Amino acid sequence: MLIFILNTIQVTYYHAEITRIKQICYANKGQIDTVIETRRYITKHFDEAISLELLSHKQFTSKFHLLRLFKKYYGQTPQQYLADRRIEKAKEFLSTGLSVTAVCFNIGFESPASFCTFFKARVGVNPAEFRKRAILTKSE
Repeated sequence: MLIFILNTIQVTYYHAEITRIKQICYANKGQIDTVIETRRYITKHFDEAISLELLSHKQFTSKFHLLRLFKKYYGQTPQQYLADRRIEKAKEFLSTGLSVTAVCFNIGFESPASFCTFFKARVGVNPAEFRKRAILTKSE
């Protein structure tokens, strides 16, 4: 019985500490909702032209305020998150054998040349090489 009481006291203490820290770090629910909705929008519409102005308009906030909030909660800017999301999707599409040009347009780029440059800078190999390696890896 004594062990149960001690465990209950510990759980209560830890719960109180977690609640206290959460209130300090995430004090404003409105801010959290804003960045979550912004991230959802980017995730859903990664293949479209997305600007900070568009995102701030969607969230009814200043673009500078949105930029600060997003960076505070996610550690990167909305544009960096968008770039990461596009790279993830490009890798998925290339792994299925889709052509580089098709992938380029599917993830929202307007020119295969800019897509190839962007992909190589982020991944370290060009999209065609990545596609070839992914297909070879699947077949083994």
